[in-house]
Amino acid sequence: MWIPPLLIIPLIVYNLVAFGLVGAQGAGWVEPVMSIPMVSGAVWTISVGDLLILSALALLFMEVLKSTRTGAQSIIDHMASTMVFVAYLVEFLIVPAASTSLFFILLVMSLIDLVAGFSVSIRAAGRDVNFN
Repeated sequence: MWIPPLLIIPLIVYNLVAFGLVGAQGAGWVEPVMSIPMVSGAVWTISVGDLLILSALALLFMEVLKSTRTGAQSIIDHMASTMVFVAYLVEFLIVPAASTSLFFILLVMSLIDLVAGFSVSIRAAGRDVNFN
């Protein structure tokens, strides 16, 4: 069963918030979700943008694990990951609402997914030697 690239989820969530379809437009990323008092006396505040980055990191981890598969399925996965990266890149360069540090971090995560997927598949292909 084919699973689409998971890093498309943060792209969709970002666009829903950035274009005002869900929550406050643009400023919604800095809204505090929770505050945790630390032993040092400081208060650690977690924002909506922080949660998006954390969830994207978890999805990136799953994508790297997914990239260890071999076969025709992995080629489709790499092509789809490439398309997701291109979507991130084009949106970052063209859409004003995507010209933020948060979106750039998501773009870099997509690039890491793309490069990791290709390097893992190249190493796996190099080890797949059969003697008949």
